[in-house]
Amino acid sequence: MPSETAREGDALISTSSVGLERAVGLVQKRAPESDHLRQAILDHTARVVVVGLGYVGLPLAIEFASVGFEVVGLEADQTRCRRLQAGDSYVEDVAAEAVRGLVGEGKLQPTSDYSCIASAEIVLICLPTPTHKNREPDLTHITEGAQAMVPFLRVGQLVVLESTTYPGTTEEVLAPILAESGLEPGEDFYLAYSPERIDPGNAKFGVRNTPRVVGGINPISTTLACSLYAQVVERVVSVSSPREAEMAKLIENTFRHVNIALVNELAMLCDRMKINIWEAIAAAATKPFGFMPFHPGPGVGGHCIPIDPCYLSWKAREYDAPARFIELATEINASMPEYIVGKVVDTLNSRGKAVQGARVLILGVAYKRDIADTRESPALKIMERLRQKGAKVSYHDPHVPELVIGADLLRCVPLDVETLSNADCVVLTTDHRAYPLDLIARHSRLLVDTRHAFTDHKNGHIVTLWNGDHVP
Repeated sequence: MPSETAREGDALISTSSVGLERAVGLVQKRAPESDHLRQAILDHTARVVVVGLGYVGLPLAIEFASVGFEVVGLEADQTRCRRLQAGDSYVEDVAAEAVRGLVGEGKLQPTSDYSCIASAEIVLICLPTPTHKNREPDLTHITEGAQAMVPFLRVGQLVVLESTTYPGTTEEVLAPILAESGLEPGEDFYLAYSPERIDPGNAKFGVRNTPRVVGGINPISTTLACSLYAQVVERVVSVSSPREAEMAKLIENTFRHVNIALVNELAMLCDRMKINIWEAIAAAATKPFGFMPFHPGPGVGGHCIPIDPCYLSWKAREYDAPARFIELATEINASMPEYIVGKVVDTLNSRGKAVQGARVLILGVAYKRDIADTRESPALKIMERLRQKGAKVSYHDPHVPELVIGADLLRCVPLDVETLSNADCVVLTTDHRAYPLDLIARHSRLLVDTRHAFTDHKNGHIVTLWNGDHVP
């Protein structure tokens, strides 16, 4: 269990018992550079470079700049970089006003030039870690980013990887690349891993009030990284090494992945048994212990749930320990878009309408409500499959003005009476809070609800999936 060991500023720093023993044993062996760096962190005079300004990196850069650090945002995408330099924001959780103010004050300096690392004390790597088509890890962004950093590394810097990845990446992949600089990780410069915990669209939990897990390649690296995050996070928890921190992140998202798969499988079973899964889940959730409710849907999306468990199952095969439970969950969740397409086809057929040539309006293409992120969104897979079956597919999403499906660029259509009434079938795939449910229910000729949003609308033309009734 973590225990309180120190406070850096206003943040609680905790450590495992193993980590504490290692840290105590080395406290007298700190190099002069580490003492200087730690003081610069506490004084907020250390210069911070955040590599990658996406959903993870930009909020983090804003937090450090907001408490007084000089932050350089290193973004390879020139369009993004120019928008930030102009005081604009492309991340919904970051207000343009915040960017404009910090850029104007010189506290946030967007650039695409890796040479800025040479004058920094801290480098935080927040680059994406997608998967290949075969679901194997793709660390190209990390390896190429690390190689670009090599010429500019210097003695006494702290480098922290935040990208979600498999256990061993920091020590087996990142450290050897950075060592090509001629500097020894853990001795000449300090290296740690601290997984991001960003939840796009979450107004309750952000960078500051979400605890940080930190694992360094040696105790000095851990201590310095903990001190750094303590400046912007209310609680920092250290673990024995980067591997434990890397695994912690995968455990968090695999837990959600597996439980979503379980409830999706139960939903399909309840559909056959004519049981209302929504009512059953609500009843189970009244138990005050030993249960956490998850809800069925059209599939999983985003930068974590569909991808992170694949990193773990891939690494498990290296140890001849196939993660069968994770792989089954991946199979179930990946099958949900096709299941929804089947329901749409059945619903159209029940009204004497073939999917071939049918006008289908998709409501919501982001992977979750109230955000613009379409990465791995099940709605995109549903749209592509319906188009393959000959449907004429359009979409509306208040957060996504345009998107690419196959080789085609689609633009968001208006959500009005004409659009709704002209569609042969409307499919709600993402339940944005901005959607006027009454308007949609009143003017849709046929509506398939995958999110249980229209439970209070009893119209005969509304099909709410998994509510105990078969498609009419």
